[in-house]
Amino acid sequence: MINLAILLLLVVGIVLATARWKISPFLALMGAAVLGAFLYRMPLAEIVPTITESFGGTLGNIGLVILFGTMIGVILERSGAAIAMAEGLIKILGTRFPNLTMSLIGYIVSIPVFCDSGYVILNSLRKAITVRTGVSALATSIALMTGLYATHTLVPPTPGPLAAAENIGVTNNLGMIIAIGLPVAAVAAVAGLIFASLHSRKEFTPLPAETETDISGQSYEELRASYGRLPNGFLAFFPILLPLVLICVGSVVKLPSQPIGDGTLFDVVAFVGTPVIALALGLLSSVMLLRGHGKLARFNEQIYDSVRLAGPILLITGAGAAFGGVLAASPLTDFLSDNLSGLGLGLAVPFLIAAALKTAQGSSTVAIVSTSAMLAPMLGTLGLDSTEGMVLAVLAIGAGAMVVSHANDSYFWVVSQLSRIPVATAYRTLTLATAIEGLAAFVTIWVISLFLL
Repeated sequence: MINLAILLLLVVGIVLATARWKISPFLALMGAAVLGAFLYRMPLAEIVPTITESFGGTLGNIGLVILFGTMIGVILERSGAAIAMAEGLIKILGTRFPNLTMSLIGYIVSIPVFCDSGYVILNSLRKAITVRTGVSALATSIALMTGLYATHTLVPPTPGPLAAAENIGVTNNLGMIIAIGLPVAAVAAVAGLIFASLHSRKEFTPLPAETETDISGQSYEELRASYGRLPNGFLAFFPILLPLVLICVGSVVKLPSQPIGDGTLFDVVAFVGTPVIALALGLLSSVMLLRGHGKLARFNEQIYDSVRLAGPILLITGAGAAFGGVLAASPLTDFLSDNLSGLGLGLAVPFLIAAALKTAQGSSTVAIVSTSAMLAPMLGTLGLDSTEGMVLAVLAIGAGAMVVSHANDSYFWVVSQLSRIPVATAYRTLTLATAIEGLAAFVTIWVISLFLL
């Protein structure tokens, strides 16, 4: 029992450090790794190599993938491509179904763009559709929030699922994660959409804007005009679709059945389907979104901003891997193997751990990284050590990392403040919506597991 007590102590320490004392998650995870090494009585000569090899190995495998994905997201955001994608979908769907429109826009935009940024970008569009259709602002806010949240936690190249795939050891099957994650995220988004639709005629007293220049007071026309000429709709979608398609095709050609053989064509398709190459090609294609004079200067500025944005994510990912490396090398692995194998908990374990961490400390990314690091030693015990099991474990962690968004989550405040939803109302609607969404995603994953495991 002492091994489990140490793990619980470390987890509580991470939660207190990040949620209550506001210590950087990077420092909290690294501190937990070092403290765990001593508490589990690892030989002194093995502590530093275990931590540094786990840290460096993870960043070496997915560091560029996270960086390139972040760069694509920043360019889509700054170039107006996110607005162009939204307008393209509105042309197809119209404004007859405003909640569906906002949910679908969020679902697509959040694949490369962080959900917080996505909501800021799309809030003025949401307001314009709300006014045009007469639906409740509460409903469109929930629909956009849950649409963004679904792919943010479930679909690479978002950093959270990428880090989980690396920690669990399934980065070679990102195509499978994407192929399963997209429909799972769609079910989660539909659950959020249904909940949003229940509030289509429910009004609330909005909070006053904090300042006269509050971003929530910006009209959609002003936001659109600030980007100048928007990119072509097809070009706006292309930097997202290209890497997703390449990664999925690359995974398909590597199947044991070898659908295209093992010659030169296989080598080429497998190469461009490698996540880092696929995202690099997506980044190159995003350059087409930049218009006007000074494109090179703006590109360099956006790349610099991307590096600054990706830096903390990379550090947290590496620190989570170091923590996981210590746990994997500790007696905890044998203890869990002896005590969990007969319980039949399976996918419920990663879901519940991620949900507990998410609810306790607020960050979905930290919950995903920490849970995947802790889960790695348990995979065999839980019956999740097959390729399919590891893929579903990654998705179960993502589902848990939605449950629930409340006052300790920056996303909760982004949505509630920009939509000017009072906190009490936000708890009854936004928080409940994320709980419904996460549970819907997990139930879907569990049903899929009945056929794959």
